Amino acid sequence: MIDKNNPEININELMQKVRDEVARRKNRFRLPVVSTFNIEASVMDWKISHIQALLRNAESRAIVRTKWPDNLNRFPFNLIRGIQKIALKILNFIFKDQREVNFNVINALKESTELNRQLIAQVETLRSQLDEQLSTVATPFDELNERLSTVHTHIEGLSENLSLVNTRIQGMDDRWDTINSSTNSRMSDIQKRLDAVDSRVQRIDEHLDSVNTRVQGQNERYIRNDTYLKNDLSQQKRLLTLFLEEAQQRLPQPLSQDQLQTFVNENQHSLDGFYAAFEDRFRGTREEITKKLKVYLPIIAEAQIGTQDSPILDVGCGRGEWLELIRESGYIAKGIDINRVMVEQCQARELEVIESDAIAYLQSLPDASLGAVTGFHIIEHLPFPLLIKLFNEVARVLKTNGLAIFETPNPQNLLVGACDFYSDPTHLNPLHPEMIQFLLNYQGLSNVQLLYLNPVENSPFDQEAPGMQTLRNWFFGPRDYAVVGYKI
Repeated sequence: MIDKNNPEININELMQKVRDEVARRKNRFRLPVVSTFNIEASVMDWKISHIQALLRNAESRAIVRTKWPDNLNRFPFNLIRGIQKIALKILNFIFKDQREVNFNVINALKESTELNRQLIAQVETLRSQLDEQLSTVATPFDELNERLSTVHTHIEGLSENLSLVNTRIQGMDDRWDTINSSTNSRMSDIQKRLDAVDSRVQRIDEHLDSVNTRVQGQNERYIRNDTYLKNDLSQQKRLLTLFLEEAQQRLPQPLSQDQLQTFVNENQHSLDGFYAAFEDRFRGTREEITKKLKVYLPIIAEAQIGTQDSPILDVGCGRGEWLELIRESGYIAKGIDINRVMVEQCQARELEVIESDAIAYLQSLPDASLGAVTGFHIIEHLPFPLLIKLFNEVARVLKTNGLAIFETPNPQNLLVGACDFYSDPTHLNPLHPEMIQFLLNYQGLSNVQLLYLNPVENSPFDQEAPGMQTLRNWFFGPRDYAVVGYKI
């Protein structure tokens, strides 16, 4: 019954209408002063008074019943007053919770009504303040509207001026296109001339490069020849100095047999300069030889030699590529050679190299004093009796688990064995790989292995047919081989 007679007042809807009205007025340049509001205050007061009357009526009906209604106090109901009192107590006890709920609802509605009255008062106050503020804001908006009109007029004038400027710019663009077309034509002609000049300059550069290459080659030949001449002059100077010193010691007596033998021994160095030049021409560059020798570094590392207690000796060290490589790898090594020119070249590179005969130097060493003995392209220069003697001394001076490495041309490559081997006039005979392997075994070394190295590239016999494989091994097989033996 209360719900039916209580019209709902939605405060959120009311505030939203106020916000919409404010937003509507702000979106206009000229804002009118608000004179009316959607909900009249007098109507709201009447509705609230009506709600309060309904609540009072509901409150009077929700109190505890102490007597029967008047229409039930008549005959014959008045004859059972005792039963009426008991019935009233039972009814009051049954509807006790309902009465509490009713009182709570009534109190809540009273508070809600009072809050609605306060909100209506606040809304009225806000409406008055908004009307005053909007009235104050309306005047600046009028002034702003007038200024915008003035600005609009200026903008229209600027638009006309811009149209004129655009017309002039279009004319200038047409002139620029004409000038640009003419300039492009001229630039094309200039570019063609520059291309022709560049072509001539490029041909001149190529010619200069060719000249520089020829000059560089001539300079290298001059430097090489100068080195050869210096070596020959140094050898001749050494011979002359030796002869004069010996002659001064014997004058006025004739030269003795020992002094003559000294001259004979010195004569074996007469070709040192030639052989150093020959090595530079036919052996290959230092870089090429160093690259090929790197194949032996894993063998040295695995044997754990090249230390102070197990040094490496390289016999016939030549230009010292192997000594330089193992020094860079952190190993200790020494070289010997009978060629004075090459010994001086190695010493100039701060390599530990002495002038000595290989067998004589090995004979001067105690037993088991070296970790390794190496020789690259040295054994093919020795007669067979000296070769046996060399291997015998190598086996004697090696420590236990020491190793020997000797590399030589491979005669199983027919071009090497029949032709290239004899390009060196100091070579004696090609050495068969298995014969050298047997010789090291015979002299006391064990686990002697053969390593075939430096095959010829771009073989035309690369097919898998057996005949092709044989031809490849004969003519394009490894050019060198090495024997590696260990002392157990």
